[in-house]
Amino acid sequence: MKGINTSLYGVGQGIKNIGRNRVFSCASIATMAACLFLFGIFYSIIVNFRSALDTAEQKVGITVFFNPGITEEEIGGIGASIRTRAEVASISYTSAEEAWENYKAGLPAEELATFGEDNPLEDSASYTVYMNDVEMQDSLVRFISNLAGVRKVNEEKDLSKSFSVINKIFTTIAVAIVVILLAVAIFLINITISTGIKVRQREISIMKLIGATDHFIRTPYVVEGILIGLIGAVIPSVVMYFCYGGVTRILGENFSSFLSDATFVDTKSVMIVLIPVALIIGIGIGYIGSSMALGRQLKKIEAAGNE
Repeated sequence: MKGINTSLYGVGQGIKNIGRNRVFSCASIATMAACLFLFGIFYSIIVNFRSALDTAEQKVGITVFFNPGITEEEIGGIGASIRTRAEVASISYTSAEEAWENYKAGLPAEELATFGEDNPLEDSASYTVYMNDVEMQDSLVRFISNLAGVRKVNEEKDLSKSFSVINKIFTTIAVAIVVILLAVAIFLINITISTGIKVRQREISIMKLIGATDHFIRTPYVVEGILIGLIGAVIPSVVMYFCYGGVTRILGENFSSFLSDATFVDTKSVMIVLIPVALIIGIGIGYIGSSMALGRQLKKIEAAGNE
């Protein structure tokens, strides 16, 4: 019962502390909200960029050509072997006749007449293999090249490297920005809690003299930090929830000519990850910032009391 009363007292004092330090508390909440709102925007951009990149990657395929005279049964066996690979998303077959029909469609009539009934692409049957991840291209090409009956494999090596480089650059930038935003939020909560402790330094010293435990003294400030982080996370989460769908709809309607192949990730898929992560980050930063400030300020109070 005593422990419950102590915890309730700490929660109550933590709420009161926010009121006592209104200016710093509001500044910390606003900064936290701004940081997490930027985090939300950046996360939404990352999710949609990754989705667009995955879509583009799935359109990159390698083409497999066969030895002359190969039978349809052997071609089917090669296709079955390729389908067993984890790298493969899908595979499509183009017969020599289909290849010739597609090629003829782009030829002028006079040039087409020179071929008569012949099919100059009679050995051009092929598989087009699409991958789950273009970074897996090298291993897949090596496997297919060693299959019996395969004459040649055409691959998009430069495009694969480009996707890989883009992925690495974008990931590095994302991590750097998130770390900076979180560091700023921790710094500001640290200042807010430190200010509150300094204001009540004499009171805390008296409490320690009459036997108050560190837990009893710490609880209100930890609660204060967590509440600041929680409020600072809820505000941008609500704003992002209502804004994301509207913004993507407006972009789709007004920039359809530029975004003809782009499909935005739906609101539910984004928010189901973003909101819990924002709340965890907010609460975590509030706890870390308050704990750092408490440890430093309480040591100063103890040192002053021992002098």
